[in-house]
Amino acid sequence: MSGPGGIWVLADPRAGTAAQALGIAERLGQPFRTLPLEWGPLAALPWPWPGLAGLSPAARGRIAAPWPGLVISAGRRSVPVARWLGRRGARLVHCMRPGAGAGEFGLLVVGRHDNPRPAPNVMPILGATHRISPAVLDAARRDWAALLALPRPRVAVMLGGAVRGQGMPPEEALEILDRVLPHAGSVLATTSRRTGEAAAEALAGRLAGVPGMLHRWGSAGPNPYAGFLAAADSVVVTGDSVSMLSEALASPASVFVAGAPPDAPRHRALHQALFQAGQAVPFGNFPAAPPRVPLDETGRVAEAVRARLQAGEAALVSAARG
Repeated sequence: MSGPGGIWVLADPRAGTAAQALGIAERLGQPFRTLPLEWGPLAALPWPWPGLAGLSPAARGRIAAPWPGLVISAGRRSVPVARWLGRRGARLVHCMRPGAGAGEFGLLVVGRHDNPRPAPNVMPILGATHRISPAVLDAARRDWAALLALPRPRVAVMLGGAVRGQGMPPEEALEILDRVLPHAGSVLATTSRRTGEAAAEALAGRLAGVPGMLHRWGSAGPNPYAGFLAAADSVVVTGDSVSMLSEALASPASVFVAGAPPDAPRHRALHQALFQAGQAVPFGNFPAAPPRVPLDETGRVAEAVRARLQAGEAALVSAARG
């Protein structure tokens, strides 16, 4: 169905970027091969041609025939590699704007906040694709059943941090937490790579004695992130992370966007798109929020891909609108 080499996922070193491609592949219901991408010095250049020059020697060595029938990629740096495989017969699905060779992709999955130009192969989505599927949430409810016994309302607090900087200021983390605590029966808090130790320490101190759980980025043991989403009645997410916002929308919980508005126009555009769609609420409204239906854009993308593969068509375009 997908060619003699099956499905390949080009996995960017950045976890959030790789998750966009992996999330689609996991929803297709077929085996796939994950190719970890490692970048060499040339990857920093705006490479306009198909090729493997941006890869490290080790990553280039992992790419060999038989060639795939379908390649799923994400992020601009993976585009030359995907296009190179496209020249060898693979059909191409890519997440985010490619920057070059857009017409060579059967399907381009682009967030509405990136204001994609309409085209037959462009599928606009709300937020980004990810790996938090309904099945993942169901499994998390079983694996983290103890969280469901915590006092309600259970509020998940998911902190990111500045994309470029020294982490989240502790006072910002505490300001978010102090607004949550009067309205929470228990708190499920997690930090990310960008949050920083100072903010994590401040959270740990303020949450001492509060029912719930704090997971600090890099902690040993199983990560309860999916369990937090599965158990939460409300999710408070800092608006700097497109990935965490998109993952939170997969849950049935109310979603609140916290933190100072970022300087990046695309983040502000995403927040407005979520508010207008009724999928999220500004944190200033916490804890009040209208009911919402879980968002499954990854499933919608996978269905568009699957339909075209099953039909044996050469392009993955006709289900791209929506």
